[in-house]
Amino acid sequence: MEIMILGPGCPKCKTLEKLTREVVEQSGIDATVTKVDDIVAIMNYGVMTTPALVIDGKVVVKGRVPSAEEIKRLITA
Repeated sequence: MEIMILGPGCPKCKTLEKLTREVVEQSGIDATVTKVDDIVAIMNYGVMTTPALVIDGKVVVKGRVPSAEEIKRLITA
Protein backbone atom coordinates (compact mmCIF):
# COMPACT_ATOMS: atom_id res chain seq x y z
CA MET A 1 0.00 0.00 0.00
CA GLU A 2 1.26 3.46 -0.85
CA ILE A 3 0.11 6.40 1.23
CA MET A 4 0.96 9.99 0.40
CA ILE A 5 0.47 13.16 2.39
CA LEU A 6 0.11 16.15 0.08
CA GLY A 7 0.97 19.54 1.54
CA PRO A 8 3.60 22.28 1.50
CA GLY A 9 4.62 21.83 5.14
CA CYS A 10 2.01 23.78 7.08
CA PRO A 11 1.16 22.71 10.65
CA LYS A 12 -1.94 20.78 9.48
CA CYS A 13 0.15 18.94 6.88
CA LYS A 14 2.68 17.96 9.53
CA THR A 15 -0.10 16.80 11.86
CA LEU A 16 -1.64 14.63 9.14
CA GLU A 17 1.74 13.09 8.35
CA LYS A 18 2.43 12.35 12.03
CA LEU A 19 -1.03 10.83 12.61
CA THR A 20 -0.82 8.71 9.47
CA ARG A 21 2.61 7.34 10.37
CA GLU A 22 1.39 6.54 13.90
CA VAL A 23 -1.71 4.72 12.61
CA VAL A 24 0.33 2.67 10.13
CA GLU A 25 2.87 1.73 12.80
CA GLN A 26 0.31 0.89 15.50
CA SER A 27 -1.84 -1.13 13.11
CA GLY A 28 1.07 -3.11 11.70
CA ILE A 29 -0.01 -2.24 8.17
CA ASP A 30 2.48 -2.85 5.38
CA ALA A 31 2.52 0.61 3.82
CA THR A 32 4.93 3.23 2.54
CA VAL A 33 4.15 6.75 3.77
CA THR A 34 5.52 9.57 1.63
CA LYS A 35 5.28 13.35 2.11
CA VAL A 36 4.78 15.31 -1.12
CA ASP A 37 5.43 19.04 -0.89
CA ASP A 38 5.89 19.90 -4.58
CA ILE A 39 2.96 22.20 -5.45
CA VAL A 40 2.81 21.01 -9.07
CA ALA A 41 2.64 17.37 -7.98
CA ILE A 42 -0.09 18.26 -5.49
CA MET A 43 -2.10 20.07 -8.17
CA ASN A 44 -1.77 17.04 -10.47
CA TYR A 45 -4.02 15.23 -7.98
CA GLY A 46 -6.63 17.99 -8.34
CA VAL A 47 -6.00 19.15 -4.78
CA MET A 48 -6.40 22.87 -4.19
CA THR A 49 -6.68 22.79 -0.39
CA THR A 50 -4.17 20.95 1.74
CA PRO A 51 -3.48 18.76 3.53
CA ALA A 52 -4.62 15.78 1.50
CA LEU A 53 -4.37 12.06 2.09
CA VAL A 54 -3.82 9.80 -0.92
CA ILE A 55 -4.09 6.03 -0.65
CA ASP A 56 -2.90 3.95 -3.60
CA GLY A 57 -3.24 6.91 -5.96
CA LYS A 58 -6.73 7.96 -4.83
CA VAL A 59 -7.39 11.19 -2.90
CA VAL A 60 -9.50 10.15 0.10
CA VAL A 61 -9.31 13.31 2.26
CA LYS A 62 -8.47 16.89 1.37
CA GLY A 63 -8.56 20.24 3.11
CA ARG A 64 -8.70 18.89 6.65
CA VAL A 65 -6.97 16.65 9.18
CA PRO A 66 -9.01 13.49 9.83
CA SER A 67 -8.95 11.77 13.21
CA ALA A 68 -6.64 8.83 13.79
CA GLU A 69 -9.70 6.56 13.83
CA GLU A 70 -10.85 7.87 10.44
CA ILE A 71 -7.36 7.39 8.98
CA LYS A 72 -7.36 3.81 10.26
CA ARG A 73 -10.76 3.13 8.64
CA LEU A 74 -9.59 4.59 5.34
CA ILE A 75 -6.39 2.56 5.33
CA THR A 76 -8.02 -0.72 6.30
CA ALA A 77 -11.08 -0.36 4.03
